[in-house]
Amino acid sequence: MIEDSGPGMKVLLMDKETTSIVSMVYTQSEILQKEVYLFERIDSSNRETMKHLKAICFLRPTKENVEYLIQELRRPKYSIYFVYFSNVICKSDVKSLAEADEQEVVAEVQEFYGDYIAVNPHVFSLNLLGCCQGRNWDAAQLSRTTQGLTALLLSLKKCPMIRYQLSSESAKRLAECVKQVITKEYELFDFRRTEVPPLLLILDRSDDAITPLLNQWTYQAMVHELLGINNNRIDLSRVPGISKDLREVVLSAENDEFYANNMYLNFAEIGSNIKNLMEDFQKKKPKEQQKLESIADMKAFVENYPQFKKMSGTVSKHVTVVGELSRLVSERNLLEVSEVEQELACQNDHSSALQNMRRLLQNPKVTEFDAARLVMLYALHYERHSSNSLPGLMMDLKNKGVSEKYRKLVSAVVEYGGKRVRGSDLFSPKDAVSITKQFLKGLKGVENVYTQHQPLLHETLDQLIKGKLKDNQYPYLGPSTLRDRPQDIIVFVIGGATYEEALTVYNLNRTNPGVRIVLGGTTVHNTKSFLEEVLASGFRGRSGESSHVTPRSSSRR
Repeated sequence: MIEDSGPGMKVLLMDKETTSIVSMVYTQSEILQKEVYLFERIDSSNRETMKHLKAICFLRPTKENVEYLIQELRRPKYSIYFVYFSNVICKSDVKSLAEADEQEVVAEVQEFYGDYIAVNPHVFSLNLLGCCQGRNWDAAQLSRTTQGLTALLLSLKKCPMIRYQLSSESAKRLAECVKQVITKEYELFDFRRTEVPPLLLILDRSDDAITPLLNQWTYQAMVHELLGINNNRIDLSRVPGISKDLREVVLSAENDEFYANNMYLNFAEIGSNIKNLMEDFQKKKPKEQQKLESIADMKAFVENYPQFKKMSGTVSKHVTVVGELSRLVSERNLLEVSEVEQELACQNDHSSALQNMRRLLQNPKVTEFDAARLVMLYALHYERHSSNSLPGLMMDLKNKGVSEKYRKLVSAVVEYGGKRVRGSDLFSPKDAVSITKQFLKGLKGVENVYTQHQPLLHETLDQLIKGKLKDNQYPYLGPSTLRDRPQDIIVFVIGGATYEEALTVYNLNRTNPGVRIVLGGTTVHNTKSFLEEVLASGFRGRSGESSHVTPRSSSRR
């Protein structure tokens, strides 16, 4: 895109969304190397006229952007314009732009399909929160999601067959909208046929509300859960004693080798890998050898070596991030909390789970956020259990001083993703094979109690790859069906995917040669943003303890 404009100084003119799209895949220094010396927003009113610059415009084809561009072309600030839209633009808009270009400054107009956020090599997001109202799409969000998904298909050169989750009206609606665009723009989607057509599978977050509620223990997922990743940026400004240059750090697998190699490893391995990295550097300074026993030692080591910081900003960044994760794990008692979360998500022993939960709810180190999260997991798993003790647990939350906001969210989450809504059975194994697997797993014991959980997506994709995914639960849109096992799979989660699911897809891609899976979602959730999604979708919940279940004792009249 930038090379097309030839040599010379350039300005990159973007909108709010394309700024995020570009920042996820290129660093500023990489763009500077291509003679782009200025970055401007199309909606900025106080831009200077600089006729010595060529303008490269990368914009979403929205009505507002077309209008901004028309105004720009009527009074051009730059010598020549190369216009790229991130998606399909309608002919009438191109005509309006041509009419506005009286000074003939536009060299070319192209469609460059990049209308989505590239998160990992196999994960994309649209950064949309609260895409539905109740069970139905918000009209603007449906339109944006359709655009994002069709742009992804065009950029990957895929014209897929579509399957969707039958239990979700939203999934069917999105499938139909994507199909309409493919039919309307059939010339754009006329790619070379492959032996096995690609497959787009559309799912709904409400089918698995457990996954986004769990604490995570692999690096990328854990950073998002405890610190929050926003377009690869992590805000560390609240970290005690943080230095100025580390208040915001960027974690990108594209530009950070340590992160790329460690993002899917578990927390214990990350700590030892950072230690190895630092010890390698120390070998070069034998006189000042010092032992690195703890995260605190590592932080002290980094602070004492300004030249070390220069040599390896990467290491000081990761030491700070891991140090903060470590502090939060111990401050919030997350090892114990996570063990009980995993028991609630993966085991079926009600009395043991209840006993462990009650013990944790009494623990002053457990925050109101983590306490409410445990009760949400319990409410989802044991919703229809004969000994359901939810009213008592809600009272425990109240006695612990948990705010009404979090207490209300317990019933809101059940409303959003409870038994009545789900098309799949989240908790009990479906067939003899999976029952045997669970039994053997129980006999062997679990290698890591903190990572027992597998998202529902794992089973869904596993069945799909084997050609066993049931048509009556995930029907095809239209009369055609796949005769062969799919090889190119794009799976999209309405209501947001998670980094645990990204890890699942990464592992499936690694262990199934010939199969390529790309995961997308309206956003990528941690627990906090998932609860915001539930609220934004209009599920408000109730705080009254007795409103969940009718009281046990009732006097007959």
